[in-house]
Amino acid sequence: MRLGILGLGLIGGSLGRDLSALGHHVCGVTTQESEAQTAISMGAAAEAGTDLALLSACEVVILCVPIPAILPMIECLTQILDPSTVLTDVGSVKASIVHDAEKLWPHFVGGHPMAGTTSRGMAAAQRHLFRGRPYVVTPTENTDHHALGVIIEMVKSLDATCITMDCDTHDRSVARISHLPVFVSAALLLNLGDDPDASKLASSGFFDTSRVGGGNPALGLAMAQGNQAKLVAELRSYRQHLEKLEQAVAESDWQTVSAALAWSNQRRTQLFPEKG
Repeated sequence: MRLGILGLGLIGGSLGRDLSALGHHVCGVTTQESEAQTAISMGAAAEAGTDLALLSACEVVILCVPIPAILPMIECLTQILDPSTVLTDVGSVKASIVHDAEKLWPHFVGGHPMAGTTSRGMAAAQRHLFRGRPYVVTPTENTDHHALGVIIEMVKSLDATCITMDCDTHDRSVARISHLPVFVSAALLLNLGDDPDASKLASSGFFDTSRVGGGNPALGLAMAQGNQAKLVAELRSYRQHLEKLEQAVAESDWQTVSAALAWSNQRRTQLFPEKG
């Protein structure tokens, strides 16, 4: 199959590497010629460049661009793609994108791979990034069945765990397990500030809990803007739990503190049994 990838960063590049290895002819488009050449040299694309026309003959095009750019890029692609081309994206918010995208392109299917690292750019792309990870597909009542089948088969070929979910459920869920942690983590770093003594002691525990807060600022902002209401709801819920813990510690209610820590220990073990 001839596949197009618009945006050759970590996600686009990693998709390109895996899909190329599966035998697909991948055409990559990026904003920088140097990244295009890196994509070719890393085996992420057979052809790559900065001209959207490279995507014109593709059967499937995956939009791996920042969230605010997804709809404008679809508008541009409507001028050059064959009407039968299947479009999908990898954006971490769906309700604010999918319904409008379907109006622009009838063969659009929303997607969101739950995988990534703190590294950015084509040079950070890696094989098997999506293996064993959830990859959400968000069909609506208007989604073209053939297009949906094409994207589901592509996701499964990556050895990802394909999960179908409506847009609102997706956005609420990622607000809770993905977008909220970014802001909680950012708050930890803001709380640390420039404290030189605490900074000297920061080690693996603080590294783990602050990782997502130290990620791409533009992506974090796009998450908040695109999923504002659901993120605010989760921030409020989180603050309520934190206030209860604060009150228990302040009042030396060690039974409540112990019970909360024991429950969270058990819940994390249930979520990630392979981590021990």
